[in-house]
Amino acid sequence: MNTREQHLVELVGTDGSAIGETTVDLAHRAPGRLHRAFSVLLVSPEGKVLVQRRAAVKTRFPLRWANACCGHPGPGEALVEAADRRLMEELGVTAVPLREVGVYVYQAADPDSGRVEFEYDHVLVGPYSGDPTDVDPDEVAAVDWVTPAELAQRITRSPESYAPWLAGVLDTWQASANG
Repeated sequence: MNTREQHLVELVGTDGSAIGETTVDLAHRAPGRLHRAFSVLLVSPEGKVLVQRRAAVKTRFPLRWANACCGHPGPGEALVEAADRRLMEELGVTAVPLREVGVYVYQAADPDSGRVEFEYDHVLVGPYSGDPTDVDPDEVAAVDWVTPAELAQRITRSPESYAPWLAGVLDTWQASANG
């Protein structure tokens, strides 16, 4: 089993308050247990967002397009610290000033693996330009820059090609910018 599956995650109530901890593996077994997560959007100076195609070896929603990176802070770990770590591990990206723009709670079952995402997902956004140069192939199969409008159209046309949280993450970010 992937050692990341044995990392601890923080279980939360519907209000986001910590209520315990468990492993990534157990949190994602059906029917899923609500736990803290984060999704990072990297935005170019032109307003495009970086998307990644998840690696084939991912245990949940492999080969689907998603936001720049996502993950789980350990119990008590600061969100930005955890997000910085995952940006480095997945994309080789460092020194991005991230800010939280909202929370998106969702539950989605992966039809292929039977695993379940049930996450209290903190949406973090930061500026970034260029292309990641140190992508981990065990995490990321491909990257691309796309406008938010085009990405929303692509998700609508082919939802099965995208991670089930991506539309909600985009909506959370755009609502924060318009609100």
